Amino acid sequence: MKKFFVALMLFLGLGSLYSQNLQLHYDFGEDRQMFTTTVEMFKPDKMGSTFFFIDLDYDTDKRGVDNGVSLAYMEIARSFKWTQTQKLEPRVEFNSGNAYFGAIKNAWLVGAQYTFNNADFSKILTLQANLKHIKDGKINEDFSEENLVGFQITAVWGLHFADRKISVTGFADFWREDTYFGDKEFVFLTEPQFWYNFNKNLSLGTEIELSSNFVDNDFIINPTLAAKWTF
Repeated sequence: MKKFFVALMLFLGLGSLYSQNLQLHYDFGEDRQMFTTTVEMFKPDKMGSTFFFIDLDYDTDKRGVDNGVSLAYMEIARSFKWTQTQKLEPRVEFNSGNAYFGAIKNAWLVGAQYTFNNADFSKILTLQANLKHIKDGKINEDFSEENLVGFQITAVWGLHFADRKISVTGFADFWREDTYFGDKEFVFLTEPQFWYNFNKNLSLGTEIELSSNFVDNDFIINPTLAAKWTF
């Protein structure tokens, strides 16, 4: 399960621009060795912006999972603004998916985001604070389920160098979520990406997933080799 806000960071604040890209990652993480495709879109308008992405993981027999799509995950978010210079934007977000180990819990997030940027938008940082409602997200002592209301704090960044030939982008999430794998209530996930942009369309690079208490792992590092095509 991954989160990509790269397009948001590349174009946030440039209200006339639109971005859509396709990413292909090969994951070198322990017991992973699989491909992931990501489609993401960011579109601003006079009243805010809309962002979504869809992740598909393709497992192999090496992992003991049937070949084909083993995980599908999506997020869609909407922010709201009333003036072109508005920095603090209310936002809503919905997350959902399915995987070989079962359904990924539906989650609603409601909060606000604040963006810092320089004049040419080559350096951007967005901070988000959200309340997070996870359907059937809490596991009780009798193994029954109830909705969980927690929080999520997110930082998203985009740094561009050498006339935008080199980009360093990514996000970091910290949230509360009870899981079937133990009473790990607090989860940290970050996925910095490093890209070399051959032109406006083609980029090659890597992503490094670092996480703690994510799914059934205490701490993991999963690097990828990646290509991106921006439409």
